[in-house]
Amino acid sequence: MRGEAAPAPDVAIASAREAARTAPTLEALRELMQSFEGCALKHTATRLVFADGNPQARIMFVGEAPGRDEDIEGLPFVGRSGKLLDLMIGAIGLNRTTAYITNVIPWRPPGNRTPTPQETQICLPFIQRHIELANPDLLVTLGNPSTQTLLSTREGIMRTRGRWFDYDTGQRTIRALPTFHPAYLLRSPSYKRLAWQDLRTIAKVLAG
Repeated sequence: MRGEAAPAPDVAIASAREAARTAPTLEALRELMQSFEGCALKHTATRLVFADGNPQARIMFVGEAPGRDEDIEGLPFVGRSGKLLDLMIGAIGLNRTTAYITNVIPWRPPGNRTPTPQETQICLPFIQRHIELANPDLLVTLGNPSTQTLLSTREGIMRTRGRWFDYDTGQRTIRALPTFHPAYLLRSPSYKRLAWQDLRTIAKVLAG
């Protein structure tokens, strides 16, 4: 398996688009992603990290990619940054039964390196379909890579955080709000104050 060459990027992107489009349910999407061979990350990762939480939730959080703990457990946000995310959403009355959590990239990059633009483009149709099928009222992008990939902006997280964007699924428009990734807040705790402002904005919308 590991010795096989991955298909050319444009072929892989096209086949990801085709596969994602055909998934009628989240369960079907997970199965398609399990058997998808177009992304080399799959062969170095331990397992697919699909999602955690409640797919019926009104709010969906999307990070960048799984790390070591996530790769072992097969769930997103279970390491240190996951514990911080639980605290952050807990502060506004949410938990993993009332929120839905995933990443743009479903396989851990080796050594937690940054996913390449090519890897991101191959995985993009899957996360787009994932959002469309989960159909939340509110999308929260965690950190720069997730924000720039999903909201098609080149601006950095300092400029995008706390600002509303429209995310178009093709079926409807979902309100999207970028904020800091919990891993970033662990490294730069002084920004927790701004993250708290973003969380309060989210809480207000969910209460409205």
